[in-house]
Amino acid sequence: MSNIAIVTDSNSGITQTKAAELGIYVIPMPFTIDGQDYLEDINLTQEQFYEKLAGGAEISTSQPSPDTVMKLWNELLNEYDEIVHIPMSSGLSGSCQSALMLAQDYDGKVQVVNNQRISVTQRQSALDAKQLAAKGKTAAEIKEILENEKFNSSIYIMLDTLSYLKKGGRITPAAAAIGALLKIKPVLQIQGEKLDAFAKARTTSQGKSIMLNAMKNDINTRFGGVENKKVHLEIAYTYDLEAANTWKQEVQEAFPEYDIHMDPLSLSVSCHIGPGALAVACSQVIE
Repeated sequence: MSNIAIVTDSNSGITQTKAAELGIYVIPMPFTIDGQDYLEDINLTQEQFYEKLAGGAEISTSQPSPDTVMKLWNELLNEYDEIVHIPMSSGLSGSCQSALMLAQDYDGKVQVVNNQRISVTQRQSALDAKQLAAKGKTAAEIKEILENEKFNSSIYIMLDTLSYLKKGGRITPAAAAIGALLKIKPVLQIQGEKLDAFAKARTTSQGKSIMLNAMKNDINTRFGGVENKKVHLEIAYTYDLEAANTWKQEVQEAFPEYDIHMDPLSLSVSCHIGPGALAVACSQVIE
């Protein structure tokens, strides 16, 4: 049986401390803030990031450098036979495509998984890969299984403000102004590659109801029904832990059958959507 290392990036929400506990390797995502370089969870905490964001700092994201990725792979291949590398969705970053190109020089020992995951669903993919490796699957088999499952997940996220999407050029200033005037809470979705509009809510309560109903519909129509518990149910948030704990309680009341995992959203996502966002997600159980 191959000895397989599981690698992901910090967009998964797995901290360096938790990664060590899980036996998973996490590449920190790089940031440039007011001209200074940072690495998520290395020299940039969640608290520091939001303080800089609130202060109007110029923040840009990028992907891990080829040297960073290959250095880790080379070190791991001194200890492991193969590597399964799970980057964030190729629809949201170029890091997946870069890793796929780099892996071509590793004679099949590095398998890069392009399964369109981000945040808590990406975290679950890393856990699934770890479990599959423990069952004796090869790196290539794990890649195939995870990619075959890539559309069997769902994320809904409600934003508190449109200003960060405006700042990043993802909506027009006019649309942001109208949204602020009408106090619209946009609900976005990730079904596969892209982050898309799903609904518009006038209140936080309405937005939560929209997300809960959408998730119930997905579970019942796509994943065999709530009672069968064929999905992992997760929630995520940006910055406001108190609001997140309230949201977790509401999701738990709506889905009492499930154990719910909660993580803050990765900073790469947070910088584009701002504080106060709430999300609910699921990914199909791999048996």
